[in-house]
Amino acid sequence: MVQDVSINQVSTSQSSCLFCFLEIFSSEGGIQSYARDILKAYLSLTATKNWPLQAEVLLLRDSPDCQNPFESKNLRFSYLKTHPAWLGRLKFAAKLLTCLLQKRPERVFCGHIKLAPLIKTLCQPLGIPYTILTYGKEVWEPLPLKYQIAMRDAESIWTISRYTRDSLRDSFAARTCELNNLNPDKFQIVPCSVDENTFTRGPKPVHLLEKYDLVGAKILITVARLRSHDSYKGVDVTIQALPEIAKSFPNVKYLVIGRGDDRPRLAKLAADLGVAQRVVFAGFVPTQNLAEHYRLADAYVMPSQEGFGIAYLEALACGVPVLAGDADGSADPLQDGKLGWRVPHRDSAAVAVACVEILRGEDRRCDRPWLREQTLAKYSFQSLCQSLQRIFQPSDSDRLML
Repeated sequence: MVQDVSINQVSTSQSSCLFCFLEIFSSEGGIQSYARDILKAYLSLTATKNWPLQAEVLLLRDSPDCQNPFESKNLRFSYLKTHPAWLGRLKFAAKLLTCLLQKRPERVFCGHIKLAPLIKTLCQPLGIPYTILTYGKEVWEPLPLKYQIAMRDAESIWTISRYTRDSLRDSFAARTCELNNLNPDKFQIVPCSVDENTFTRGPKPVHLLEKYDLVGAKILITVARLRSHDSYKGVDVTIQALPEIAKSFPNVKYLVIGRGDDRPRLAKLAADLGVAQRVVFAGFVPTQNLAEHYRLADAYVMPSQEGFGIAYLEALACGVPVLAGDADGSADPLQDGKLGWRVPHRDSAAVAVACVEILRGEDRRCDRPWLREQTLAKYSFQSLCQSLQRIFQPSDSDRLML
């Protein structure tokens, strides 16, 4: 059994680390889901009797009233959301400095590039190494100088996909200053994972078919935020493809799961194209109810630009054929097209052609048991734990025996 010791009493000879995130409980999204999986995996690893590591987690925009299933003796959380926002940032910086001075963590994990300059500024004088977590669009474009410097000086950089890793390296290589020499050895790919016990195959739930008026329909589904600045998700492109898809499948309908300020624009687009009766806006669906919604789908369609795309994994684990963009991190969950269709993300004609192929069901990529099997072989939660084990393992390697 792991000795129940307060984190304030941890010996300086014992490894510990510090996680810093913008938020992981107060909003939904791929980054938040990934961060929660990291913490879940960390707890799974630290539950082993030979690895009693403890960590603190600082949350800039989460408040104490959030629902947090990870609070434990091995993960202690500080919720620093404060109004006005500038005061919260000040509290975050003060708490970070206090943790660095008092706990002397073995490493700091910076959960977003926006936090990197502060973490660099406080960690470097104390000789504490830090790792920056990167996901997608936030690092695909050339970064301002202060973020470049923080990247250069980080001990390591996590990326969730080959595409994000390569885009980040290319953006540095495109600059002309001396900071371009970003050591490729810094990069570690720590991919997303899927909960195989939650996202499972099954029949289409009759109560949901009836609720959304989908009985007898061929069903396309997207799960995405509907915020105006997230239009890259491709919901509008899929709506534009519906008239063409309907020529082959007159009973096609499109279920859009998510909420945000872009919904009125999308609804108007559907009306203008004469497909309003084919588009169903389901609104927000809690994570625990997502799997049964995926099971409604004949195809999961998101011609997007994703850093990775956790939703693709969830759909594939439910045995649902998938359509994604062809120039983003979705290459990883779709295993370079082996498990799904990849098309130009703003090309509604290409989306229509691919959707018709999927709905015909004649391709190997529509084999539902096979899709699930191939996905779990590479992206199970256990795979994530194994990736993190190699990163978090103490220097005295025989302390961790799984």
